[in-house]
Amino acid sequence: MVIERFIQMMIEKEASDLFLRVATPPKARIYGEVMSLDEKPLSSEEMNRIVEEVAGKSFLSDLERNKNYERGLWFRDNWRLRVSVFYQRNTLAMVIRKIDLNISSFEALNLPTKVLQDLCRQKRGMVLLTGTTGSGKSTAIASMIDYINSNFRRHILSIEEPIEFTFRDKESIVTQREIGKDVESYQEALRQFALHSPDVIYIGNIRDEATMQAALMAADAGVLVFSTIHTVNAPQTIDRILSFFPPYQHKFVLLQLSQLLKGVVSLRLLPRQDAKGLIPAYEIMTLSPSISRLIREEKLWEILKYIEEGEIYGMTSFEQVLLRLVKEGKISVDTALSFSDRKEELRMKLDK
Repeated sequence: MVIERFIQMMIEKEASDLFLRVATPPKARIYGEVMSLDEKPLSSEEMNRIVEEVAGKSFLSDLERNKNYERGLWFRDNWRLRVSVFYQRNTLAMVIRKIDLNISSFEALNLPTKVLQDLCRQKRGMVLLTGTTGSGKSTAIASMIDYINSNFRRHILSIEEPIEFTFRDKESIVTQREIGKDVESYQEALRQFALHSPDVIYIGNIRDEATMQAALMAADAGVLVFSTIHTVNAPQTIDRILSFFPPYQHKFVLLQLSQLLKGVVSLRLLPRQDAKGLIPAYEIMTLSPSISRLIREEKLWEILKYIEEGEIYGMTSFEQVLLRLVKEGKISVDTALSFSDRKEELRMKLDK
């Protein structure tokens, strides 16, 4: 099969993503950068054949109607892949993401162990992992779910589109439901959650008002809710949540968040200087009394100041982490500056 050859090539080159489309040579994301696989451009017929290999011939008519297709699949029992098929310029295209089946500890991921463990110990509320695509959100969430699974006797309900990491029961029981296969939608799965008696719910992604409303309702009902949002920091995350709702509801939503938003962990993956691979930089906001007040009063522009002064609560800013990684020799100055939101401020600190 053609697709197997490309996936094998992707694995051998340690790529995280594979990009296939018509009239373009196959490319892969290797340590954060998109590189050519030194193959000839794919014809329309070759692309159609690859899609058939992944989705099946009978699915092509559905694909033409819906214009997109997502699924998780196994490759030779060793690799889990997330496949997205879509149209661009009226031709088929595909992106395949490789999922590392080995769920790593917080320490192995270079993430702050104590604060993440403290978030996992919460009995109710909401924890959001944020970042752009490919920033490590899913990997960090899997590590947090595995920590709960290994250390607490709880029922963890995972709702994903599609399922990425698969879990076996340890101290906890883990129920994984896939949108489109096990349940129709996030909203339907969350409507049913009380019947399943979960202690922890993982929602693959929150994209709309209905899903966020259901997530807040579950958190308010005594469940610990984890999810992801495509935002880059804590203030933007709260802004994005508000954007889901009409203005007349904002005051009430802010009140809910000031009580239920236990933490926002924002991630960015940076190329290492000291070794091959990537290392995360992160911003962490936890629900201190001051942060709760700022959210309630919608003074979001002040949150960053309190994050930088909130070490006692486990908080840290991107700039603080970038500065530390440079001083430890793990990333270059140029890398730190290119990923910083406040370049001049960071440059001044680096020059001291």
